[in-house]
Amino acid sequence: MRWTHKATRNVARLLRRQGFAVSHTTVARLLRQARYSLRTNRKTLARVHDPDRDRQFRLIARQRRRFLRRGFPVLSVDTKKKELVGDFKNPGACWRTEALPVLDHDFPSAARGRAIPFGIYDQGYDCGHVAVGTSRETAAFAGAALRRWWRSCGRYRYAAAPRLLIEADCGGANGNRSWAWKVALQRLPDEAGLSITVAHYPPGASKWNRIEHRLFNRISANWAGQPLVSYETILNFIRTTTLPSGWSCAAWLDTTQYPTKVVVSAAERNRVRLRRHRMLPKWNYTIRPTPK
Repeated sequence: MRWTHKATRNVARLLRRQGFAVSHTTVARLLRQARYSLRTNRKTLARVHDPDRDRQFRLIARQRRRFLRRGFPVLSVDTKKKELVGDFKNPGACWRTEALPVLDHDFPSAARGRAIPFGIYDQGYDCGHVAVGTSRETAAFAGAALRRWWRSCGRYRYAAAPRLLIEADCGGANGNRSWAWKVALQRLPDEAGLSITVAHYPPGASKWNRIEHRLFNRISANWAGQPLVSYETILNFIRTTTLPSGWSCAAWLDTTQYPTKVVVSAAERNRVRLRRHRMLPKWNYTIRPTPK
């Protein structure tokens, strides 16, 4: 019975059958004295990591410090968990006089739609921007969100900045191997007139992306226990999320229909002004603006 999930009352009952006069409170006290407690599984075992994993972490940290010291923008981007829009149960709890009734099954067919939040976390100003898409998570959707951020506030905050740093994961719409992501990203330097340096986190290391624990966790805490019944409800919860700096998140709805499985032609690849870095070029590169 050393490794067991039995309750202390069941353990005491089994011990009494063996002739020991013991109560469940005594069992709990003895277990605590033996340094036992109810424990969950820990995600500490991992597959073989890339040998350049630590080098990339150090490189991202150096680049981030260099950009922030010079007053250049540093963005952390990622797509939050997709949410079904409707009367579905949302994990968490909130203060109410009575529980809200929701659907007993989370069938996608019963949803009014699907929300795809693409987040942009500005590390210099400690503020967030979220584009809530309604169609698909694609590279074109991510590129459109970045251009919207630049038009709405980036060009005013960083008017004199010649460079921009983006920290992104290795998968999803902004994967390091995706040419669709690079093609969509080329439109931003062409429009803004600055060079964009992209640093990807190694595979399996997305939880260290700063947007996860500085923006997304606060959004999840803000709407915990609240059914996301409409897109406007989702936008309101995001807009009322406050960061430690005092900034509130900006959010907008993107209803554009982005097609999937788009094939990037060789001509489109050639138009991308991509320069891979000498150190870990598979994860680090710079896209420069096209000369006028």
